[in-house]
Amino acid sequence: MTTSVLTPIQHKDKIAKYVLNFMHLLVLVLSVGLIVYISIDTFEDVQFLENKNYMTFQLWVCIVFIFDFFVEMIFAPDKWRYVRNRLAFLILSIPYLNLLPVMTMFHVTPDVLFFLRFIPLCRGALALSIVMGYVSSNAVSSLFASYIVIMLMVTYFGSLIFFQREHGVNPQVETYWSALWWAFMNMATVGCYINPTTVAGKIVAVILPIAGMIIFPLFTVYLTSYVQRHARIAEHKAEAAEKQSQTPSTDSTPSTE
Repeated sequence: MTTSVLTPIQHKDKIAKYVLNFMHLLVLVLSVGLIVYISIDTFEDVQFLENKNYMTFQLWVCIVFIFDFFVEMIFAPDKWRYVRNRLAFLILSIPYLNLLPVMTMFHVTPDVLFFLRFIPLCRGALALSIVMGYVSSNAVSSLFASYIVIMLMVTYFGSLIFFQREHGVNPQVETYWSALWWAFMNMATVGCYINPTTVAGKIVAVILPIAGMIIFPLFTVYLTSYVQRHARIAEHKAEAAEKQSQTPSTDSTPSTE
């Protein structure tokens, strides 16, 4: 028996694969944990700046996100290209809420504070979309799955923001389900009978339709690609069946006495 010996390059690639897979899984778990944490605090009306457990958890999540960025940069074949393409990931990983005590020169309104809370969630949503893209079978399906995740995350985050800022102020928002319905209707660019009254609600009311106009046309692109792909497969099968039917059968020749 011969045992294959890995070259130094192959050994390095194997280590990089294990490390990157572990970091991607860790980022995915922390992203889901952050979404759950913020959802519970929003539904229970917990003031996040006064919640030391949440602030500590968010700080460590952001530290892991930043660490993941530099780990991927180390293993990237073209580091400058990686930095250019993933710089937004690094910016979204900065723990802005934890840095506020040392940024005394900036006056931050409560609405801005609430939006800053969702910045790490944007990083988590990007991580979820990338993971969904990895499990897809082809490039079009990968892009479609990524945008589906982004659409759902934007809708959900928008509903959380709208509910937290409008509930108790806007009589039309009695429960979270009203806020979720409002977010889905605005993402679908249909509109809703609920009108925002707060600054944060009005900002979300602008963001959601814009995101919907960007994302929903991708459904048309995906369906067109899906139909064309299966039409080509059916055409190739029909051509193969036709060629096979036209090929003379190679039966055994009759034996001569």
